[in-house]
Amino acid sequence: MKEGNKSRKGNRVLIARLLLFSAVFLLMSLSIGAAPSGPDVISQYTEEAPAQPATNITTAGGTITTIVLNATTQNPHWKAYVGNITGRLALRDSTNYTIYDWGVTTPTGEVYVTRNDSISWVNITCANSTHVATEETAMNHTATAPDSISNTFSKHNHSSFYTGSISFAKDQCNFTTNTYVNSTNQSTAFQEVLLYDGNSMVYTTIVEDNKYGFDFGLYDFQLIVAEKGWEGPVTSTPYYFYVELV
Repeated sequence: MKEGNKSRKGNRVLIARLLLFSAVFLLMSLSIGAAPSGPDVISQYTEEAPAQPATNITTAGGTITTIVLNATTQNPHWKAYVGNITGRLALRDSTNYTIYDWGVTTPTGEVYVTRNDSISWVNITCANSTHVATEETAMNHTATAPDSISNTFSKHNHSSFYTGSISFAKDQCNFTTNTYVNSTNQSTAFQEVLLYDGNSMVYTTIVEDNKYGFDFGLYDFQLIVAEKGWEGPVTSTPYYFYVELV
């Protein structure tokens, strides 16, 4: 009888320990942040500035004319993406079956753009000068040029944000910029930050909510990414998009 009591007591202790272990495992699982995921592209429209017409200068024969020419040329070393975000927050299993979801009416989070279709989100960190130099070499950007990656992302101010479970404090990253609002340079909205996952540069912009963008239109995000700076015909560089809604 005593042996039976001891056995039942031992079983209860074992069950209690298993339940405790399960609870701890569940809490650990819940603490893991969801990684950014690839979005569906609902619509796409690409445009570029038209070439400016030639300027006529008429001077008399037998004269010398000194002039200063001011020109704006479309920059082939960069390209931009702007747009809006729709989506849902969902609870899904590994086969994408949904048990519940919530529509997102006020998007917050980040848009990530990179040349790699596989990012190690657990290793994501702020890009440093070595990472930027590597990207400049890959994209044929001259570091000393005014439109190089390092000179374009020359700010170091941004809001705090998370990528998955990794936290980035305010102004933690050293390579940031802001795309324009109403065709004007500014330093508040549409923050863009360079991140790195150990192999690839990740151009990251913090999502806004229906704010005026570069052309007086209302957008949730704007960002620029590097393009290969070769002269002559160049094959366009494909970029992969990821979105994280919070």
